[in-house]
Amino acid sequence: MIKIKDGLLKSLLSIILIIYAVSIFFPILLMLLTSLKGNREIFTNPYGLPHIFNLDNYIKLIKISNYLVYFKNSIIVAVTSIFLILIISSLASFVIAKYRFIGDRFLYFYFIAGLIIPIKLGTIGILKTMITLHLFDNIASLVIVNVAMGIPFGVFVLTDFIRMIPEELSNSARIDGCSEPKIFYKIIVPLIRPALAAVAIINFIPIWNDFWFPLVLIRSDNMKTIPLATALLYGQYETNFGLIFAVLSMASLPVIIFYLILSRQFIKGLSAGALKG
Repeated sequence: MIKIKDGLLKSLLSIILIIYAVSIFFPILLMLLTSLKGNREIFTNPYGLPHIFNLDNYIKLIKISNYLVYFKNSIIVAVTSIFLILIISSLASFVIAKYRFIGDRFLYFYFIAGLIIPIKLGTIGILKTMITLHLFDNIASLVIVNVAMGIPFGVFVLTDFIRMIPEELSNSARIDGCSEPKIFYKIIVPLIRPALAAVAIINFIPIWNDFWFPLVLIRSDNMKTIPLATALLYGQYETNFGLIFAVLSMASLPVIIFYLILSRQFIKGLSAGALKG
């Protein structure tokens, strides 16, 4: 009887997972198929296969539009932001988790406050600051904002991971003459790689898809990122939906590739807390 119940439970779980997988992959497949259609076919045959698989939208995207420049800007902003978030968050978390000093708890909660207070409330202040620093209409302003948004979550996740690392490892390294920076880079960082991967992936997606701050801080065409440039493809009287879906398809590739590269570490990072005995 128990085996029958276990079999039914596994079957039900498999069905739920299959339905969930289809709900995720079907929109992606529909997006790819739509990018291979013309405007008329998109409306006459929205869910079917294209009558002719043509790459006109992708060719137009590369040859006529400024898409490669937008793509390069998005890559620069996302990669630089993630790199700085990981460095600053890991260093701050190491200090908060492993050292005791006056105000250490206040410093931790100061970082955590960034998760509670929406940064968009300070849009006007951020705009004024970037103008004062002569960073308005420069992708450096986007990097600064993204790093400010990503550090609180990074500190929140990494601090707990670093606290799980036995202090005996650090003490043994100190006895062997290892300096504090070496303890961090040679002992702590390798042990928190799953957490670093989790922080990187979770921050990469909103950074890559951010539309609000590029809209506020960027004006020049050669400084625009993919989300902002995609919004400009919607015309007042006519819109080339095939071209828009081609942009969306190509813009999805970096996110998918980034996740596939870090997926194993990402899953370890999500499950580490549950597996900690």
